[in-house]
Amino acid sequence: MTFTMGDVDVYPLSSLEDAEAALKSLCVEEEEVTESLDTLISRRVFLEAKISNLQKILPTFQLVHGDAEQLANMISFTSTLAETISSKVRQLDLAKSHVMECVQRVEDILDLKFCTDGVQTALQNEDYEQAAAHIHRFLSLDESVLKRSTADIQEGSSLEEAFSSLRAAENKLRRIVMKKFNEAVNEGDIASVERFFKIFPLLNQHEEGLHKFSLYLSAQVSETAHKNLKQALATSTSDKRSNVIYADTVTLLFEGIARIVEIHQPLVETYYGHGKLHAMVEMLQRECDCQVKKIIDEFKKNRNLKKQVQHAQTLLHGSKQTERMDPRELDVLLAEIAMLNSRAELYIRFIRRRVIGDFEVAFQEPIVKAEKIQQFERKIKESELCKCMQETVSTYILLEEYFLLESVRKAIEVDTIEENSQCSSMLDDVFFILKKCLKRSFSSGSVDGACAMLNHSCSLLETEFTEELSEKLKLGFPPSGLLDLSQAYSMIQSSFQQGRIQPSETAEKARTVFLTTLNNVEMAREYTKTLASSLQEDLQKSFASASEQELAKLESCLMDMSNSTMKFQSLLSYGVSELCNIALKPHIKSWADTFQSTENTLTESDFTTHEANDGIRPFLQSFIVTLDGALKSFKSELIQANYDSLVNLAAAEITFQLEKAIFKSTFNRLGGLQFDKELRYLIGYITSVTTWSIRDKFSRVSQISNLLNLESVSEILDIWGANAGSMTWRLTPNEVRQVLSLRTDFRQEDIRRLKL
Repeated sequence: MTFTMGDVDVYPLSSLEDAEAALKSLCVEEEEVTESLDTLISRRVFLEAKISNLQKILPTFQLVHGDAEQLANMISFTSTLAETISSKVRQLDLAKSHVMECVQRVEDILDLKFCTDGVQTALQNEDYEQAAAHIHRFLSLDESVLKRSTADIQEGSSLEEAFSSLRAAENKLRRIVMKKFNEAVNEGDIASVERFFKIFPLLNQHEEGLHKFSLYLSAQVSETAHKNLKQALATSTSDKRSNVIYADTVTLLFEGIARIVEIHQPLVETYYGHGKLHAMVEMLQRECDCQVKKIIDEFKKNRNLKKQVQHAQTLLHGSKQTERMDPRELDVLLAEIAMLNSRAELYIRFIRRRVIGDFEVAFQEPIVKAEKIQQFERKIKESELCKCMQETVSTYILLEEYFLLESVRKAIEVDTIEENSQCSSMLDDVFFILKKCLKRSFSSGSVDGACAMLNHSCSLLETEFTEELSEKLKLGFPPSGLLDLSQAYSMIQSSFQQGRIQPSETAEKARTVFLTTLNNVEMAREYTKTLASSLQEDLQKSFASASEQELAKLESCLMDMSNSTMKFQSLLSYGVSELCNIALKPHIKSWADTFQSTENTLTESDFTTHEANDGIRPFLQSFIVTLDGALKSFKSELIQANYDSLVNLAAAEITFQLEKAIFKSTFNRLGGLQFDKELRYLIGYITSVTTWSIRDKFSRVSQISNLLNLESVSEILDIWGANAGSMTWRLTPNEVRQVLSLRTDFRQEDIRRLKL
């Protein structure tokens, strides 16, 4: 027999260690059981309270159970009743639908009999609208359903007779409507044409009706266009509209078609439904293509366009033997071509807007709508009108390019400088021509034409025009003023090497040409910016309906034109620099040399003497008088921007030369004070003669002056580094030490010990 205690089998225990281990395990288990019992005992009160509460609500549960059973019985009864009623309602609905079908069949049969009798009466009375209404009602009936409905009754044979009678009436009415429509067309009876046009859709002849009506409208377009072209060909050259007579003829054609579409669109949409307008427009467009081709052919023939194009091509390829074309005659021709294309673009936008608007109403599915629009757009692009206009635009671009180039060259050739004028005639003439050509290309409505002319204009500015300005600037500014012997010899040698030696009587002319050209360059830069800005505004007006891709193309070309100002800026910098080097730099260099050779270690007596002369030494007064005379000589001849640029360059040269001279000089405390007074006087003068701020040019020299005015070496620490405040030092620590070394009263050991 095996004896166990708890979960421990004591029988196998054969040693004291096993027994102790078993005892230890049992003790642990006993502690766990005791702890569990204590927990349960501690919850006794809580559990008893819960049981008491449950006993109290038990009767309520019994009531709820009874109510639930009663509700379930009621719901079951209601469900059964509802099922019974709903089945009866379905039976009633089915019966009602049968009755309604029956009623509909009866009404259809009655309508059929009514139509049979009514159509004959209407035909006899020539009331074709009423007869068409009867036939339309007959065509809307389902013949097979009616025949099945009367298969078992005596009415079958009479119903078949009614169908036969109505089919015969339908054929008869179709022949009558077709005949009457043709007669109305031949007689030009517009009211009758529209009357029978409205009957076609009632006979399910939508396509036939639209086709015949469109043919009628096309014939009207053809007749009117023929009369207009004949009248145009008979127009006298003395007529004030003779120069644009072909553009006027095309305009009349487009306006006539647009008026037809505008008048008859409501008619088509009302009687034929939305989505049908494109059929009429496409037929009208085919007639438009024929008439446009005739007009353009006559235009080419009478304006000698082929000869003009060949002539322009020859001249553009550089032939000098061919006689030049008259730009004035070409100007008139270009205006007419631009007008031709403008009217075509306007017309195409009109019909596109009308047809796409009709598609928007007719087709709700985006895919179907997009497909219809794409098909229509393709037909328009492939039309003879678009092909003619593309060819015309190509011709226009070629002739306009020649006109622009020839006119600009002529403006350059006849360039004159008027008295008291800061710019020459070439400037206004060139930009007037540019503006005229570009505005005309924009008015044509052709994106390709506008882009081509923008590119040509930009190229012309950067080549022909800029090169002409550059050549005149490269002739140089004639040297003048008082120069010392070495400067004069150097200037003469330089002029000889560059071919600038000129007789005295031509020096003034050379001076005027250089300064005027410099003004031309600056104003050309401003004119280009203004022109680009003006064209940007025109772009939004002239190409409001252009696609995003076309607008991006135009914007890119406009950007190229704006960027051409950089060419002028570069040329302007060269010209102003050249003027400064020849007219002002020798004076500046001479003054700087005088400053360098002048003693700046002053005694009290020297300082007092200079104080008596407004604190300024004679050599600076002389330099300012000379500089002022030179600048005043340019003040009236240069435009303000160029004058300010010249002063700015002069200021930069003064600071450069002055700084070099300072580092070759020595100073004491009084010399530093004297230099500071003279520097302030110089800065004040230069500030007074320009509208630009030039103090930044003198920032390094001013800081040098501050260092030369220190009372001691250590004083630099009060204005350096963290103590500099708002001042930004332009001098490096090594340069600061170098400037301090210029003071003869400062010890070199103190300067070297500075920690900057």
